[in-house]
Parts: sequence; C-alpha cells; structure tokens
Amino acid sequence: MTSQSAPTFRSRLVEQAASDLEENHRRQQELTERIMVLKQEEALLTDILKLAERYEGFADPSRLPEQLQNEPAVGKAKRAPAAAAARRSAGTSRGAGEAAVGAKGKSRQPLLGDLLMALLGKHDGPRLAKELRDELLEKHPDRNPTPQVVRNTLESLVAKGRIQRHKQQRSVMYTLVEQDATD
Repeated sequence: MTSQSAPTFRSRLVEQAASDLEENHRRQQELTERIMVLKQEEALLTDILKLAERYEGFADPSRLPEQLQNEPAVGKAKRAPAAAAARRSAGTSRGAGEAAVGAKGKSRQPLLGDLLMALLGKHDGPRLAKELRDELLEKHPDRNPTPQVVRNTLESLVAKGRIQRHKQQRSVMYTLVEQDATD
C-alpha cells in the first residue's frame, strides 16, 4: 500500500462503518416500533379473550352489552389500513345489517353455530362439514356460508366443547357432545 491509499482505504472503512451503524440504529428503531404495535395488539386480544370468557354463558345475543352486539372491535378497526377495513366491511356487511335489524326489534336470524348443532343433533353418526353445509343450504336457503366459514364455526364449537371432532383417514367428521342431565 502506498501512503496515499492507506488514508483513502481508512476513510472508506470509517464511512462504511458509520453507514452500517446508522442502518443498524434505523432497523432497531423499526423493530422497537413493531414491538410496541405487537404489544398493543396483545393487550387488545387479551381484552377480547377476557370479554369472551365473561360473556361465554350468554347464549342469547340480546343479553350481551350493546357494543358487543352491534359493533366490531373499534380499537383494531381504527389502526387497520383503509383497504383492509374495506375488505372486512364488504365481507361482513350482511352481518352488520342483521345486527342493526336485531337492534330495531325485528326478528334476528339464529346463529350459524346453533343451526349446525341442531343439524348435528338430528343425526346419530358423525357428519362431514360439507354434508352439514349442504343440509344447511337446503333447510335454510337464506343462509349461504362458505365452506370455510362452516368449518371455522364447527372448529369453534369443538373448542367450546359443544361438539366432537373425529378423524377417519383424511376426513374430519363432527358429532354433537352428549349433554348430561345436570347441564
């Protein structure tokens, strides 16, 4: 190395280290902000779970507090990007209208979970989600849940212990949990 190239090399090395350090600080700041957002989401989800546990015994939606009946989680909707909020509201506009109809005193449609449990109660053996959806569409033509919504609802009922899941080879089937006379 010549005497002229050593300072040039050193200055490039210092410049690169300073640039890398600045990038490192920027990334740390981004991660700190992301952690704060995740902690806020955690707090919101914890509150939702506490509310769900608090109101789990309410089978009649009219007994729930007004906000839980008619409004989505406002805190999360405010932070969501406009496009995501539009997608959510477009997908749930029928449900929001039903909630508004119920609030005005008109008849309210039964919950999908209740309908699926009633259909399961009419059968002795396990049923596929597809069979339950087909039967639901036949008996309730005004309801048209997607197959995924039916599966999600069934899995929610499994999690609550109201129905049981049975796996037979690659198929998942569901049956109603037998209720004790003491329940």
